[in-house]
Amino acid sequence: MTTLGDRFDPRRNSFDVLRLSFALLVAIDHGIGIRTGEQWRWGLSTLGDFGLDGFFILSGFLITRSFLTLESFPRFVWHRFLRIAPGFWLCLLVTTFVVAPLAALLQGLSAAIPFTGEPSALRYLFGNAGLLIVQYDIAGILAGTPMGVSFNGALWTLFFEAFCYLLIAVLGGVGVLRQRRIIVPLILVVLAVLTILQEAGLPVFVNDRVLRLTFVFLLGAAAYLYADRLLMHIGLAAVSASLFLVSVAAFADYRVLGAAPLAYLLVWFGAGFRWPWSMRADLSYGLYIYHWPVLQLLVLTGLGGTATPLFVTVGLAIVTLVAALSWFGIEKPALRRKHSLFPERIAATVAPRGRSPRGGDRGA
Repeated sequence: MTTLGDRFDPRRNSFDVLRLSFALLVAIDHGIGIRTGEQWRWGLSTLGDFGLDGFFILSGFLITRSFLTLESFPRFVWHRFLRIAPGFWLCLLVTTFVVAPLAALLQGLSAAIPFTGEPSALRYLFGNAGLLIVQYDIAGILAGTPMGVSFNGALWTLFFEAFCYLLIAVLGGVGVLRQRRIIVPLILVVLAVLTILQEAGLPVFVNDRVLRLTFVFLLGAAAYLYADRLLMHIGLAAVSASLFLVSVAAFADYRVLGAAPLAYLLVWFGAGFRWPWSMRADLSYGLYIYHWPVLQLLVLTGLGGTATPLFVTVGLAIVTLVAALSWFGIEKPALRRKHSLFPERIAATVAPRGRSPRGGDRGA
């Protein structure tokens, strides 16, 4: 029976397709909410929650691989910075100077209102620039929309993603990802127990977002660390799918039983189904960070009164175009700087003598 290590090919896999699919799932879920004010729920989870958890699982797998491949803390941080920060900062700028004024104009207000009202657009820009989102509203412009005042309710996850990156860097720095890999499963056991206690209504004294996203992220990390032992078989995939569905039906928080089966399904599919072509444009990040502000603008137009499927479909088409502009205009050019001499000089002082940092994945 083959293992995940046998099947996973860094150049030919379905991970990019899955990540794009999950970004679309989040966008569809938010689009329905932005149009109607309601989201489909299974217990505590929405469609977007499943998409976000899936994204974090795959990220845990790929980021762990990236750290172990690069073998350099400075270069790992540099790669992560380039993947998130430039696109994120541009999104804040676009929201501040384009989306907010347009939203005001569409409601018959002055385009200056975002900058003269409270909380102001400039406060939104600079207050959120550190990745931790502390302000969602701009001058109350969106107060009358179904989803409320938020100009981008999707960005909060980026801080937690960066937290998980830091966690991997720390675990890698102290040797846990190589010599003491058993510690990762032990951490997962603790997180699983806390999830069960939380489901039972007992206090766990851990932020629920930290618990949830760290849990699924480390499941992906563990899949990579134990890829040489993780068996890949359609029978195991079928059992995992069954356990996942049972957990969704039986528990308010499906992760009580379903998180690990979901992680197995994703790595099984991602590694086992190899697409004959590669995605040269990674639109998943742009789709994720721009769908909310674009859809919030559209709900203020005539499209806001159309049927929800039409609203979401047209909105996603526009968001896809914006994501393409983000990829080709800022994200891809930024990633070309991955091998800048600046982090290489830092890495040369940190890496063991005689070893040089190696490159990582485009999308990791």
